[in-house]
Amino acid sequence: MQKLVSAIDTTSPEFKEKKEKFLKIFQEYKEILRQVQQGGSEAALKKHISRGKLLARKRINLLVDPDTPFLELSSMAAYGQYDNQFPAAGIVTGIGVIHGRETMIVANDATVKGGTYIAETIKKHIRAQEIAMQNRLPCVYLVDSGGIFLPEQARVFPDKFDFGRIFYNQARLSAEGIAQISIVMGSCTAGGAYVPAMSDENIIVKKQGTIFIGGPPLVKTATGEEVTAEELGGADIHTSISGVSDHFAGNDEHSLQICRSIFESIPFPDRQKLDIGVIEEPDYDPEELYGIAPVDLKQPLDSREIIMRIVDGSKFHEFKTRYAPTLVTGFARILGFPVGILANNGVLFSETALKGTHFIELCIHRKTPIIFLQNITGFIVGKQYERQGIARDGAKLVHAVANATVPIFSVIFGGSFGAGNYAMAGRAYEPRLLFMWPNARISVMGGDQAADVLVTIKKDQYIASKKEVPDEELVQLKKSILKKYDFESSAYYSTSRLWDDGIIDPVDTRKILALGISMSLNRKFSDPKFGVFRM
Repeated sequence: MQKLVSAIDTTSPEFKEKKEKFLKIFQEYKEILRQVQQGGSEAALKKHISRGKLLARKRINLLVDPDTPFLELSSMAAYGQYDNQFPAAGIVTGIGVIHGRETMIVANDATVKGGTYIAETIKKHIRAQEIAMQNRLPCVYLVDSGGIFLPEQARVFPDKFDFGRIFYNQARLSAEGIAQISIVMGSCTAGGAYVPAMSDENIIVKKQGTIFIGGPPLVKTATGEEVTAEELGGADIHTSISGVSDHFAGNDEHSLQICRSIFESIPFPDRQKLDIGVIEEPDYDPEELYGIAPVDLKQPLDSREIIMRIVDGSKFHEFKTRYAPTLVTGFARILGFPVGILANNGVLFSETALKGTHFIELCIHRKTPIIFLQNITGFIVGKQYERQGIARDGAKLVHAVANATVPIFSVIFGGSFGAGNYAMAGRAYEPRLLFMWPNARISVMGGDQAADVLVTIKKDQYIASKKEVPDEELVQLKKSILKKYDFESSAYYSTSRLWDDGIIDPVDTRKILALGISMSLNRKFSDPKFGVFRM
């Protein structure tokens, strides 16, 4: 493979100025993340700890193998919503390693409204299960939840992807032979009682964990019977009488030890084989990405500058270098894993779409995971391009992405607009993982374009009705649209609604992609299969 050579002078005033602008964005992100990961209020934290319970992230730290990474997902779910009363949507999800195998971990945070579920909590829980299903990851549920957040019940209870989908997914995971272990470390009420009940094995903590379909208040209302939570569904009852639980734990630490012991009896899957090479660090310092990340999306950026700072040895075997240059395609390695990379270098033309489709086919037939690096305004528009069949050729690329039978991963390092988001493996195309850099933007089109389109439509309406065009109204309309798009296209807005799997530090991109590829090998890649490509 050829070693890429940077054209950027990292000592230049321009680079330093750009880095300074990005670091302001990055520091804001880190401060928000720090606040979110504290969990609930100080009072809630003290109350939780006073009961002898560990915090959710501490539980995870004790569960995973020492000195191994834990990739937390969607840390800022629900950020900027509900008056920020649900940090991380009250649940911690992520991929960790237990006895040498990648595992999906779902941990309720009882310091956040008692670990109850709002819409984003459910979406985050279900997303974790989807990742587990796609990649054959065993699941561990650290249960400490009061169930549905009742004031929001109409938004979280009855629909297809609402609360009930969690248990549907558990049944499907079980049918695929994917192990699921629950540790009941607090409340496990109503529908939530099915989380441990539908797991292969479950552990319950003495005088702390409880499982019941209806809690003491509901029992009293329904039957007149007065009963304590412990008498109704405590650890003694469920491990010695009902048999709902399999293992009795003295405290949180003990329960986590039992869970780790269970993993010693879970067989490893037959993993996909890849030609894994010797790991090389990039020739260029990944921290230089802080001065390369596109803060101003109007300024062009050669995506090779991103590639050479995340791939092994900064080596890249480029495919069709001279053809359709607005899409960079080629092969590389990331921490030894072979990958195919598609990275935007401008707008998508018909030729770009054909090049991307050809390259995806190569990756699929060679059973090579694919990385999409997004910084895309969309497809070219205009009479000439419509007549040349841009819709037909763009459809080929979308078709290839949708039917990829190898794992695909997406990183939005700049903009992600319009159908370009689809062609570059946006959320709708089920990448195994999708992350955004803090500076990234996502919307149906850029704010300037949207404002110009809507102002033009408004102006045409006035002209059609033979009225005078009020210039001041159009100016105000444009300002309001720009403000709306600036707010709604931010990485924070996206990640709050789980349009991605989280905002990440650009320097961590390389490690995160490697972890994702390793995770994906737990399910063997299927053979190529395509539908009809319109010619």
